[in-house]
Amino acid sequence: MGIIAPAWYFAPQKNQIAAAGWNAAALASGTFGDGPITGLDDPGTATTLLQLAGEFADPSIKQRLWDAAEEHIEPTWEQSTGEFTFGLKLNEHHPRGQWNARLMAGWVCTEGAWSRIFNEPNLVKFDEPTVEGVDFPTVALSEARWDGDTLHIAAHPQNSEASGTVTLVKLVNIASSRGWVLTKPGGEKVRLEENGDHVEFEITVDNQVFTLQREEIMKVGNC
Repeated sequence: MGIIAPAWYFAPQKNQIAAAGWNAAALASGTFGDGPITGLDDPGTATTLLQLAGEFADPSIKQRLWDAAEEHIEPTWEQSTGEFTFGLKLNEHHPRGQWNARLMAGWVCTEGAWSRIFNEPNLVKFDEPTVEGVDFPTVALSEARWDGDTLHIAAHPQNSEASGTVTLVKLVNIASSRGWVLTKPGGEKVRLEENGDHVEFEITVDNQVFTLQREEIMKVGNC
């Protein structure tokens, strides 16, 4: 446990040590084999294995581990609130926040992603256009991506009541609010009003992708 427990924290700094911790945990549990994986009925062990798998396991091993763990970690989707949690069969009113955070880190990470956050940080994003004013948690963003000249954005509803509604957000950190055009999923274009140092626009909360770019960029692209 001396090498397994801190493996997540070692990963960005001493990756070889962290990998040794993952290998030790995976070997001890049978994760690398074809037989049953042991220890998943213990919440702490399951959390450690699933978290480390996100950083170190290839996709097939990661999937094998999550498939085996599903009956023990009690994944729960509360549709009225939009919350997804792991109960871990603890019969507690509130899911364990720290364990849930670690499990979700393991779920969303691909190989090496945790280390890259620290060693290859995307610092350019701090100078790029940024979306603000999201009506969270009623609305979440399933996509908010700036590709260099275009914002790609899609809104996800918290529940069925929010699905299909319209929400107002704004784009900040832009050089000018002049000439911005919103393109709806069906291709309809909406010219946005100038608004000082930002632009405001409405999108439908249905996970469909809207795009936003300045008209001069669109003209260059058409040429």
